[in-house]
Amino acid sequence: MSSTTEHQYEPFDDPQWYRDAVIYSLHVRSFMDADGDGMGDFKGLTQRLDYLQDLGVTALWLLPFYPSPGRDDGYDIADYNDINPDFGTLRQFKRFVKAAHDRGMKIITELVINHTSDQHPWFERAVASPPGSRYRDWYVWSDHADKWPEVRIIFQDFETSNWTWHPEAEQYYWHRFYHHQPDLNFDNPEVRQAVKDALDRWCELGVDAFRLDAIPYLYEREGTNGENLPETHAFLKELRAHLDSKWDGRMFLAEANQWPEDAAEYFGDGDECHMNFHFPLMPRLFMAVSQEDRFPIIDILQQTPEAADGCQWALFLRNHDELTLEMVTDEERDFMYRAYAHDPRMRINLGIRRRLAPLLANDRRLIELMNSLLFSMPGTPVIYYGDEIGMGDNIYLGDRNGVRTPMQWTADRNAGFSSANPQRLFLPVVIDPEYHYETVNVEWQQHNPRSLLWWMKRLLALRKRHTKTFGRGGIEFVDPGNHKVLAFVRTPPDGDDGSGEVPVLVVANLSRHAQACRLDLSAHDGQSLIEMFGRTTFPPITDQGYGLTLGPYQFYWFAIERAPSRLSMSRMRDHALTEPLNDPHDGVPSVNVSGEWNALLRGRGLARLEAVLPDVLARQRWFGGKARALRNVTVSDVAPLGAKDDPTLHILIVHVEYVDGEPEEYVLPITFADGEEAGRLAATSPGAVLAEVKGRGAKAHSGLLFDALHDPRAASLLLDTVNRKRRSRTGSGEIVGRRDTALGSAAELADLEPALLRVEQSNTSVRFGDRFLMKMVRKLEPGMSPDVEIGRYLAGRIDHVPELLGTLDYQPKGAKEPRTLAMLHRFVPNEGDAWVYTLDELERFSERAVTDGEEIDRLFPRSNDPPIRLAREPIPDAPHDAIGPFLGAAQLLGERTAQLHLALAAAGNDDRAFAAEGFTRLYQRSVYQSMRNAVRRGLQSSRDSLDSITDEGARDKIVELIAREHDILELLRRLSTERIDTLRTRIHGDFHLGQVLCTGRDFVLIDFEGEPARPLGERRIKRSPLRDVAGMLRSFQYATYSALQFQVERGTVEGGTTSYEALRQRLREWNRWVSAAYLHGYFTAADGHPFVPADPDHTAILLDAFQLEKALYELSYEMNNRPEWVGIPLAGIAEILGDEEAT
Repeated sequence: MSSTTEHQYEPFDDPQWYRDAVIYSLHVRSFMDADGDGMGDFKGLTQRLDYLQDLGVTALWLLPFYPSPGRDDGYDIADYNDINPDFGTLRQFKRFVKAAHDRGMKIITELVINHTSDQHPWFERAVASPPGSRYRDWYVWSDHADKWPEVRIIFQDFETSNWTWHPEAEQYYWHRFYHHQPDLNFDNPEVRQAVKDALDRWCELGVDAFRLDAIPYLYEREGTNGENLPETHAFLKELRAHLDSKWDGRMFLAEANQWPEDAAEYFGDGDECHMNFHFPLMPRLFMAVSQEDRFPIIDILQQTPEAADGCQWALFLRNHDELTLEMVTDEERDFMYRAYAHDPRMRINLGIRRRLAPLLANDRRLIELMNSLLFSMPGTPVIYYGDEIGMGDNIYLGDRNGVRTPMQWTADRNAGFSSANPQRLFLPVVIDPEYHYETVNVEWQQHNPRSLLWWMKRLLALRKRHTKTFGRGGIEFVDPGNHKVLAFVRTPPDGDDGSGEVPVLVVANLSRHAQACRLDLSAHDGQSLIEMFGRTTFPPITDQGYGLTLGPYQFYWFAIERAPSRLSMSRMRDHALTEPLNDPHDGVPSVNVSGEWNALLRGRGLARLEAVLPDVLARQRWFGGKARALRNVTVSDVAPLGAKDDPTLHILIVHVEYVDGEPEEYVLPITFADGEEAGRLAATSPGAVLAEVKGRGAKAHSGLLFDALHDPRAASLLLDTVNRKRRSRTGSGEIVGRRDTALGSAAELADLEPALLRVEQSNTSVRFGDRFLMKMVRKLEPGMSPDVEIGRYLAGRIDHVPELLGTLDYQPKGAKEPRTLAMLHRFVPNEGDAWVYTLDELERFSERAVTDGEEIDRLFPRSNDPPIRLAREPIPDAPHDAIGPFLGAAQLLGERTAQLHLALAAAGNDDRAFAAEGFTRLYQRSVYQSMRNAVRRGLQSSRDSLDSITDEGARDKIVELIAREHDILELLRRLSTERIDTLRTRIHGDFHLGQVLCTGRDFVLIDFEGEPARPLGERRIKRSPLRDVAGMLRSFQYATYSALQFQVERGTVEGGTTSYEALRQRLREWNRWVSAAYLHGYFTAADGHPFVPADPDHTAILLDAFQLEKALYELSYEMNNRPEWVGIPLAGIAEILGDEEAT
């Protein structure tokens, strides 16, 4: 083995030292400036090694310190063999390495080999060489910029292509990151040897380990996404063999930002990288505490393959880059932006550029909880410099510099980082009031034993005493019976190494409120739980459930061991569970007011109104929070509309906070009635009444508070506000009317009689004569409603959608985007929606099927082919004869659906909101993960709701279905294993028969807001148009089952009889052929367009997956709301899974 001549390398006794390490990540330029030039250096870092040793870290990961133009914080390397002169000299580096080793700390540095700077001599030499020559071949070139189109662009906020034209070289060069970072050509043996030479250079200088930056992207191959290619793994094995043959105790740490199964491949068989960052786990830790649900953590760990022998995952909360959201689903990414990056300046590429403390709102309890999870989960923890003291960030600095500011050592000038003039600093120190360096610094926290810094020291010291269990042990999850609590046992590794370590129970409350749980610890019966921080003994474990109560964001680390002979029980604080709100009483709530009723809209009167709003909301069919426990309801704004001294109505913006989950805002337009008008309203429209107002005092005003949309005057005023583009100031913003096209004169509009549509829906619609339809949005969200966005986009592109005429918006003060309050469409004369039309047709068919069943059976072709297979050919005459004209209507509806999708896919690339995007392997993996989440949550919900099912047969089927979770996930896995060539676009998003109007001879597609229960950001996500198709197929099945139930209820057939079974089979055939006709119309109209995969098998994979996801959601919904309807989704699921008894 090689030894150095300049610094004798002394490895730790254990060659797998990295499995027990605590890694501290820092940038030399950000840590300590010893020479006063405003930039950190190796001399300053060496001076601070005692601090790092005292903290308890055992390895230092240094970000790039090589010569560089500095356009990507050193990751644009101009020389692999030297030190950036801004950071010091090679001699100072050697002193630093020796000093670190003397303190028992390993050194990890960056080996950035995917690319170099465009100022590297290698690239300059390549540019100067002719195409095809030896040196030109060190990089990747092309005469055209359309090569490898499937490769994603990583820095989407900065680059529009992976190719950049070089005028001097007269060719395009390839770059996966910034255009000033050309990619090396690893097909060239000289490049591979140059990398080995650089590796040897730093090993000779005493470097212990290398983080392999951007390692999945080394090679490019036609027809691939350019990631995780076999050639990359082959080269890693070659590089690892070179390392092992020459250097003892060294380590590779892969930066492979991939899904778990792909990331694990970088361990190889223990012959590639020793360690790998667990990128998918990191964002799910943040998801879990924001959603107050352990599911994201458990699910991703269950998908994580075990590391190869001797290998280890590296775990982290934050680092020098953005909090990457590449390995999450589109829905999860939207959630993370809403939860942690409400200001667009906090976002960059596909991530969030914030430090740990600001991400967690500087909540000390939450910061401690997150670190406790980081240090107790399987893997090696990585701390980012400054997070141990809770440093803040600066989102106003460019790129990711906001999280790379100088380390805050003292309250002195420049935070003790440098003696330079503050204007010379490479970046300004943080002076945000909450995180100001005069308050947040090492010196102050060193003198405060209750500071975050001291807490972190104690945490590291405690982990060190159990290093083998935490670093190399196993993990066993424990079900706490409460989804807000995460519990697991870390078991010591196999084999007695003399450490005497014991199992450790970790229990963490992911909620901001106190929680109770009960753990099955019977496997440790007779032992005791010893709280590890205070060595407090808890009651002994029995074979009964072990109850614990945890405060907000509280966690426990318990050693499971024999109880000491003397029990020293400390008194545990009682944590009361939140009191649930009482169910609203059946009567109309009442509110007292002194003087006139509008005193309820200000001051103490408003507080009285807010007190009854929970009851008011619970009675509204559009309120989506009925199943959630309310914490607080307030009025955030009041918008009067009409005459200044006597407004016709007031629009209330109601802010609703829940015990669990994100808050919501609702729109409540109100007005007042008294005397005879109040009596008439209570008699004719009791659903309009919101509350009874009881006046007190000389100017007492008693009557009814009611929903203003029931008042024709109020509805007409809303229409006039849109027509005249009126603006009305509110306490916290303004109401703005916007008109897209002329509506007519004010007099013409005044003659239109408003009529409230009494339809069950999440919004409320008012019809104005036969000309307009206004839809009031009830759940208010930041940004434009997709119904408005898509409506404006579709204008002039397609005929079979209502014309959008205008909107009513709410513009809060300081908000960049208005919020859609209402939208105005041209009214479409119709004969009802397609749901009613379909049920009417099914009733007629059912009557024929009962009275003339043999003829129906004769007409249906004998075939068990699924609808998607039948749809590939024209529908035969016989099914037309059996079903009648509705089969042609279904085909027409399929054509209209395809025309919608064709229009939505027609946007140019300059329209980012609508431009179609191709499926990539990464996106397919994301879709699989999204569906996996939905399936597992749906089955868990079904398991929890089994008691609601009284039908034993249905209950047995649900139990069988739950037991088949693995089979379902394997079916869905085809989404990630099969390469599917198709597009994703904007879609309808909530497509079913109720979203289609029948005009007599045609169909009109309506309501493009998406699923109202989903956040607005999720509803704007681009998806496969086949999701809409799957929604319509599920709607056909629901209609079929409804028809069967109706025939039972009216006594035509009796359940369990031969006639019932015969009708069921004939309705099943009806559904099969109607679905086939719909699909045939769709495929015919969409023929050749890439949003339908060219491979029919791939189309079937997508449709099966989307239908299965929807059916499982339906099962959960029906179990909780209409248990007698569970047969519908069960039948759909059985059919997709290929069960013979599908009904």
